[in-house]
This record gives sequence, structure tokens and C-alpha cells, in this order.
Amino acid sequence: MTTPAPNTRYDNKPFLRLLDAYVLAATGNLDPVADSTLTSMEPQFHKAFGQTGSWRSIVERRMNFRPGMDRAIREVWDKGRVKFLQANGKQPDPREFTRHFVDTNFPH
Repeated sequence: MTTPAPNTRYDNKPFLRLLDAYVLAATGNLDPVADSTLTSMEPQFHKAFGQTGSWRSIVERRMNFRPGMDRAIREVWDKGRVKFLQANGKQPDPREFTRHFVDTNFPH
């Protein structure tokens, strides 16, 4: 039996985890427990990233997102989800969408 390879996506990239969470939240697919955990960690994010506000607003400011970016991401998700479902007969994986969306639009 082989052990699955460890996920190294976030190694030395703490902000990437927040960015992925932002995209998941924008699509309506961020787990409520994860959202609550991120909210409770906001004081640590304030120190780590030198900014105040919610974890979402930290992402928006750090990425220089224009107002409405979350709605724009949701629109891409909604339109793409319909096309994916029609082409594949199943719902897309929101985490895979998030990885692809972030890696394509915000190289890290």
C-alpha cells in the first residue's frame, strides 16, 4: 500500500491558503467551520500580514481586488458549473475549480 503524497501547495505560502479560502467562499463552497476558524484567526492574520479587518478584506486589499471581485468569481463559477455539468454529467469539484482559478489568475 502506498502513502499518498503530501499536499505541498501551501508550503511556505501562508497567504495562498487564505486566497483559496476566499475563492471557495465566493463560490459558496467554503465550509462554515473553516469560515469560522478563519474568522477566529483574524488577530493572527493582522499580525502576519500587517493589516486589519476581516480575513476576506485582508485578501481583497493584499490582492488589490476591485469592489465586487467576490461576485465576479461567483459568476465565473456559476457559468462554468453549468457548462461542466452539461459536458460531464456531474457537478464540478469546487476545490479543483479553486486551484485552477487561483493558479491561472494569480500565479504564485
